[in-house]
This record gives sequence, structure tokens and C-alpha cells, in this order.
Amino acid sequence: VQLVESGGGLAQPGGSLRLSCAASGFTFSNYYMSWARQAPGKGLEWVSGINSGGATATTYYADSVKGRFTISRDNAKNTLYLQMNNMKPEDTALYYCTKVASGWASDEWGQGTLVTVSS
Repeated sequence: VQLVESGGGLAQPGGSLRLSCAASGFTFSNYYMSWARQAPGKGLEWVSGINSGGATATTYYADSVKGRFTISRDNAKNTLYLQMNNMKPEDTALYYCTKVASGWASDEWGQGTLVTVSS
């Protein structure tokens, strides 16, 4: 299994970034996926999740990002996305793409991509 995140970088408050996660080594379309983050000096925080997709994707969000972030997936491309809008300094963190085993517990993680929100 390999999960490779990209798209991190520097954003200004109120700005946007789009993260991508390229998945390989498993049948992507069979699994729920999620994004988690770890801010400097803080613990891990679950950010968002999405079901396996198909005809209708069901999405889930932490209260801290609801209305600002959008998770999506393209099963044909084995890719997970996180569109982040109206970003805040408190969104600064290392963002991880994860493969969900059950109950939002993840059994595979990417290496992370760093997002910094600062003016």
C-alpha cells in the first residue's frame, strides 16, 4: 500500500489550497478514506472522511473545518482530494491521507504534506 500526498504549501488567511493523495497497492474504490492533521506541538486530529463512493459519495467533517473544506475522490484515478477554502492560521499542520480500516480507524497512512497558513 502506498499513499502519496501532494499540494501542501503556504497559503494566506482566507486563501485556498487543494491537497491530493495518490493511492496504490489496494483496491481504492472498496475503502473509506480520510484526512487527518497534526498541528505543531499538538495531537493528531481527524479532519474529514468519505465513503467508498460509487453512485453517491457520503462525506464527513470535523466541526473545525465544516463549511470550509471539501473532501472528494476519483475512483478511476485512485486519488483522494481535500479542497481547503477560507483557510485560517489554525489550519497550519501536517496533513495525512489515510486508508480507513473500520470506525474511522486508519490502517495505512501517507507521509504527510505540510500546510502553512500565514500572512
